[in-house]
Amino acid sequence: MPNGKAKDYFLKPLVADYEELLGRFQQTESVRFEEFTAIWRSMGFSSLFYGSLAGNKMREFCHLTLTMAFNYFLPPYSFQIRVGGLYLLYGLYHTQLASPKEKIRIALKDWEQIQKFYQDSVNSQHYDAVYIIRKLIAENAVLYTAMPQMLTFRVKKKPQHHKVCEEFRDRPERVKDLISTDMLQEVANIQGHYERLKASVLERSSIAVTQQDLPARLHSCVLEFLHWQDRHEDRGDADHLVAAEEKAQQVESSNRAQLLASIKTKSYGHLAEASKSRRHRQVEMDASISGTDHFQEAPKYHKSRAPSLRARTCKNLCGEGDEQKTQYWLLSVAEEDKTALKRPKRKQKFRW
Repeated sequence: MPNGKAKDYFLKPLVADYEELLGRFQQTESVRFEEFTAIWRSMGFSSLFYGSLAGNKMREFCHLTLTMAFNYFLPPYSFQIRVGGLYLLYGLYHTQLASPKEKIRIALKDWEQIQKFYQDSVNSQHYDAVYIIRKLIAENAVLYTAMPQMLTFRVKKKPQHHKVCEEFRDRPERVKDLISTDMLQEVANIQGHYERLKASVLERSSIAVTQQDLPARLHSCVLEFLHWQDRHEDRGDADHLVAAEEKAQQVESSNRAQLLASIKTKSYGHLAEASKSRRHRQVEMDASISGTDHFQEAPKYHKSRAPSLRARTCKNLCGEGDEQKTQYWLLSVAEEDKTALKRPKRKQKFRW
């Protein structure tokens, strides 16, 4: 499996090339293989695998090309786009450079859609598509799997969702499928049988439970719905073109506004700026004084410092103000207190 970076690098170019190829094939309004091969050769699609990739990287790239191409072989795309997706898978499988060749993974949930597509191709006598499917199966180019992508134990991977191209989406035709030619013929037979039974039972009855022209009415309703659907699609295309033109005008006006804004920015961006060494000399005009030009120096800002240890000691011991009270700390007492502290001397007695 390709890693995340390689997948993101090749994903968008691959989708763009696939949609370009299938878009040209859709314009031919044909499902013949020769029309597809002519477009394949004109676009040089065989050179898709040419490059510096080799070994495991080439195998990972081949796996990615087949996986992305397989999405166009499934609903909700139209029958012609699905045929083009089948031809694309066939061409990529036979032009890949991996050895042994990387196989086409078909999950169990998609096999029913492929069988239905094969049966529709047989009924419509599109033998080109029938031959391609049977040849891929005969060459053992298909790998039948349980899941569309390979699963790894205890590895979290970002799920990859295929973005459906709206131009290739199949138009819903449920009304046309419901009321087909066979169904109208069956309704006409039932209606005729009912009228014959009613006439045989009641010869002079005027009971009219059902309408006489019911099959014709159903056919006209289906035709009217199909015409309305075609007009609605044409109107939707016209609205899309108008919206695209409005979006282009909005982009043009926004580009013009951005250009004007860039011009203004460049014009005002050339103003002289004072150097860092002389910014403290800048002056500002005093708007309160009229008549004369008065300038005053710009205020100077100094970074405040914390008071020193000496200043804090003086503040705590001496106090603040002009007159500071000094307190002397003496290790001896005052002179007048010395006499009070003297003790009377005792007379010594001498013994002879």
